[in-house]
Amino acid sequence: MHEVVVGELGEGVESAVFAAWLKGVGEFVAAGEVIAEVMTDKVNVEIESTYAGVIESLECQPDDEVTPGQVIARLREGDGA
Repeated sequence: MHEVVVGELGEGVESAVFAAWLKGVGEFVAAGEVIAEVMTDKVNVEIESTYAGVIESLECQPDDEVTPGQVIARLREGDGA
């Protein structure tokens, strides 16, 4: 199982508001593919998957507050077939 986490959000930014999922449970994602968006008071940030696999679970919902390093999704190995 692999975890997708929120990366750094910018200098001095300690949290963001989760905006949207671009992929759902059961969908395959490639490494580097954008799967979600978060919003800070300064900028919108795209969250990329650092692994290839199938989304097993989504750990937050729109309007949740998220912080750097927080797990937002879990992936299992496989191609979704």
